[in-house]
Amino acid sequence: MTNVVVVGSQWGDEGKGKIVDWLSERADVVVRFQGGHNAGHTLVIDGVTYKLRLLPSGVVRGGKLSVIGNGVVIDPWALLEEIAEQRGKGVEISPDNLKIAENATLILPLHRELDALREDASAGQKIGTTRRGIGPAYEDKVARRAIRICDLSDRDALEMKVGRLLAHHDALLKGLGQAPVDGAALVDQLLAVAPEILPFAAPVWRVLDEACRSGRRILFEGAQGAMLDVDHGTYPFVTSSNTLAGQAAVGSGVGPGQVGFVLGITKAYTTRVGSGPFPTELSDDIGRRLGERGREFGTVTGRARRCGWFDAVMVRQAIKTSGINGIALTKLDVLDGLETLKVCVGYRLGETITDYLPANMPGQAAVEPVYEEMEGWQESTQGARSWADLPATAVKYIRRLEELIEAPVSLLSTSPERDDTILVRDPFAG
Repeated sequence: MTNVVVVGSQWGDEGKGKIVDWLSERADVVVRFQGGHNAGHTLVIDGVTYKLRLLPSGVVRGGKLSVIGNGVVIDPWALLEEIAEQRGKGVEISPDNLKIAENATLILPLHRELDALREDASAGQKIGTTRRGIGPAYEDKVARRAIRICDLSDRDALEMKVGRLLAHHDALLKGLGQAPVDGAALVDQLLAVAPEILPFAAPVWRVLDEACRSGRRILFEGAQGAMLDVDHGTYPFVTSSNTLAGQAAVGSGVGPGQVGFVLGITKAYTTRVGSGPFPTELSDDIGRRLGERGREFGTVTGRARRCGWFDAVMVRQAIKTSGINGIALTKLDVLDGLETLKVCVGYRLGETITDYLPANMPGQAAVEPVYEEMEGWQESTQGARSWADLPATAVKYIRRLEELIEAPVSLLSTSPERDDTILVRDPFAG
């Protein structure tokens, strides 16, 4: 058996929640390794809907250890609210089944304020941030002035670090015409939540090393998608962390050899939330139909997602940069009833055809999709649990996608229900 990393191969919102839940039943440990409460997973178990933002998906299943790694930025107030929300649904959460990396960075109220101020001040070039302070918190982490979970245990050290942090932020706020932060009040706020947060703190790298040594199966759960990666995505319209599979090791404190099988969650069409390039976007009736049938609204933001045809060029690029071994193809049933399907097989950029997305912003905005048309199907694929249940044209569509993206389908999801899943290759089997 091997460990499994789950990442999105598009712009996020690929349906990772259901797949992660499906896999978490087979795992012993579930680890969240990047991002913050700007991303979410929706799980439906026995008719109960769970919307998770910071908590790993394994927390809703008994007998699993859930871990929030050092690569995650944590809003302690949002985390406590989420824990209370899940406890209200009967989920048991305690330091016995939830561990938080003691060296994880905290999101503070000043980060949320700065995030909103910057977005509002962006004239015509908004990034589409969720205004939850994710970016500013990562900035402070990289600049070595962040407040971390472990800092909550020492008032003197916390006061010193907050003072150092505000020397930077007060200057920023002054430039934006805002009042300085009350440092003493911020320290008091943090110390007030410390007794509730610190019991969960642990040297997560050591916890995971022991899990690996004892042969426990680990599921590394990514947020967002490959094309939102701060290095390899559609920069600057990206998130503030690395969303690729390599971050699973760095963001949780394990060696790269422990990563194991990489599963790329891939929607049968393409969606995106927020600003930025989207070569295959549809603004016609088909685009609206995909959005309505797929219920394309963000778990965290509630914003309507932009919809378009499957982009094989983009997914193939994600497969290369994340080392994806197989994909979980989701929402195939949303394509039911369409007479003709289109798949992007290349980009036209001026007079040339390219087989990858350029790194520069003008190039990304200028590319035009080169489509291959395929026959659709009129039969329903919803709820199919075997290849025999699928129309021949649907199977043909899947096989063509495999050829274009250069990766096999390991799992196929045909509805939001967790059991409506066709297993081709068990990721935990390697």
